[in-house]
Order: sequence, then structure tokens, then C-alpha cells
Amino acid sequence: MSEMRVVGVRVELPANQPILLLRETQGDRYLPIWIGSVEATAIALEQQGVKPARPLTHDLLKDVIGALGRRLEQVRITDLQEGTFYAELVFDGGVTVSARPSDSVALALRIGVPIHADESVLAEAGLVIPDEQEDEVEKFREFLDSVSPEDFRGAQPG
Repeated sequence: MSEMRVVGVRVELPANQPILLLRETQGDRYLPIWIGSVEATAIALEQQGVKPARPLTHDLLKDVIGALGRRLEQVRITDLQEGTFYAELVFDGGVTVSARPSDSVALALRIGVPIHADESVLAEAGLVIPDEQEDEVEKFREFLDSVSPEDFRGAQPG
């Protein structure tokens, strides 16, 4: 498993489909995952440090985990089957719960736990961006700095 960091989310045009982009912390591979607009908004809000007046679903789940006396230890992106990514939440005591990667990442950002991707997932879907495309990655980062959560409202997953 490779530890990943969240680069951010953006909307892929013309399909208007949000993409979550992860990158290996100790490597050169990126992992793009198409996600829903609600999860994209939840991730973008957390990355921007925006605290909603009322808890969103991922904030609520974080609070429930704490209230039950459990601890989320990590998130793992474990599989890719027919274009669908699979993940699991790993809790203290070795308890695991199957979850979508988008929800898992939104929760991991709120709790501050590591995100890992299985080598088989990275081998199949990971992308190495050549040096000449690094400026594109920088443009993507600039886009992420300028995007607001409202940009994701109304986008429907394809």
C-alpha cells in the first residue's frame, strides 16, 4: 500500500463530472477518481477550511465515531472493478467497513488519518505525469485554489 495525499477536486468538462485527484506521498503516481458532486463539495469545503453552520454527513459521521468511543486509523482504497473504485475504513481493533473512496477521503480529511491505495489499484489506474506536464499539474493546483464549493452544486455523476 502507498500513502496518498489529496491534491484536490475539480470538475471535468464537458461532462461536468467532479474528479478527486490523489498523489503518492513517496512516489510519482497520481490516482484520479470520478466522484459525485456532494462528495466533491464535502472535500472542497474541508480543504478550504470552511465550517458549515450545521454538520454535513461526513462531520456527523466523525462525531458518531467519537461518541461511540472508536477511532478511525486509516482509509484504504482497495480495489478497482469495472471502473468502480472500492475503499474501506479501518478502525481500532481491526474493524473494517466497506465505503466509497469519496466518502472515505472526505472523512479522512476531517479526522486527519492517512489515506492508502493498494498497489494493484495504482498499477491499474495510477498515472505518472511526465516532467513536461508538471505545468499542467501546477495549473490544476491553481484551479483548486480558485474553485469554490458552489462550483460543484448541480453537477450530477455520470
